Amino acid sequence: MSKRRVVVTGIGILSPIGNNLHEFWSGLMEGRNGAAPITKFDASNFTTQFACELKNYDPSLYIEKKEVKRMDPYTHYALSTAVMAMEDSKLDLSKINLDMVGVVFGSGIGGIYTFEEQHTAYMNGGPKRVSPFFVPMMISDIAAGQISIKYGLKGPNYAVTSACATSSHAIADAFVLIERGSADIILTGGAEASITPMSVAGFNSARALSTWNDRYSIASRPFDKDRNGFVMGEGSGMIVLEELEHALNRGAFIYAEIIGIGLTGDAFHITAPAAGGEGAVRSMRESLRDAGVLPDQVDYINAHGTSTELNDLNETLAIKTVFGDHAYKLAVSSTKSMTGHLLGATGAVEAIATILAIKNSMIPPTINLDEPDPQCDLNYTPKVAVQKEINYAISNTFGFGGHNASLLFKKFVE
Repeated sequence: MSKRRVVVTGIGILSPIGNNLHEFWSGLMEGRNGAAPITKFDASNFTTQFACELKNYDPSLYIEKKEVKRMDPYTHYALSTAVMAMEDSKLDLSKINLDMVGVVFGSGIGGIYTFEEQHTAYMNGGPKRVSPFFVPMMISDIAAGQISIKYGLKGPNYAVTSACATSSHAIADAFVLIERGSADIILTGGAEASITPMSVAGFNSARALSTWNDRYSIASRPFDKDRNGFVMGEGSGMIVLEELEHALNRGAFIYAEIIGIGLTGDAFHITAPAAGGEGAVRSMRESLRDAGVLPDQVDYINAHGTSTELNDLNETLAIKTVFGDHAYKLAVSSTKSMTGHLLGATGAVEAIATILAIKNSMIPPTINLDEPDPQCDLNYTPKVAVQKEINYAISNTFGFGGHNASLLFKKFVE
């Protein structure tokens, strides 16, 4: 059986640099910084006091007010981007077999805001103070469930959780399900709302976050010699994946085509990447093999690029291993320099950045790259966006636990 082709026909996004597709892309092209002092709680006694929060976001623009109170913020973000993506795709659900439309959507942490809030209620007032909505608000699959309920989507429906690789794995699963004929359309991506006291305290204890409280606007600096940890972000990315003929038959606008995935495990350490980026090497190679694309055909890599010492170095080494001399010819950038690290949502947000880069023939920059680490010597598109024809691009995502995902997109040609 021949594989079915899969294309991107809708996008929805909430990010620290823009609350819709236009704002997000403009932010990337302008090199907009999303970091600012934390407003969601009093962080004055925390080692890190800043993050990349959403700005001027109102869930009631997308969700009925009575329902807003029954959902964790991560589900607010997920449903909001689902509404955006469905509107963008111009799908007419009355003309579609909803048994063949699914949702594969993830969150690295899920409803941690609700967990913290309800635990406080329990400690202050005992078990009867815990909300009856506590469990369905907290669990990490509920966003996928809420999306399917809203639109009556009866195809494959489940959640993915694999730390920072979560939403890339969700997109990969959705791609395979459509490719094999189990669905015609899938809404896929990830959401995270983890700028909470316990999350920040935990990452601080692990010494993973930047502590540049007096220089927060330049703290996210992937590949720079002075990088000292990632900056936490929040938001959601949603894409509509659709079987090609289905999309063409309804006259859909097509952003790009997804043609290959690479999924590997480091089997090495709970937080550190395998030496030399060995798992990332296999991940990128598998995406190329799956797509039937040669290394020297790739024009751009949206790097995981977390602004942590080990990730940036090992991802650079992995790119050199996979692409050889071509590694110095292709463009690389880390959009986390602007958005921060959205944890379980980061794969979807960066896949969207990659898709838009292909569509607009523009490479988003890596801002704050003042002096590259001598061992990080590739073209990371420093500070300013660059025009470049992009036919093939990879989006890399690597998560705690050794979860690696590489998504390969191409310019759509019928």
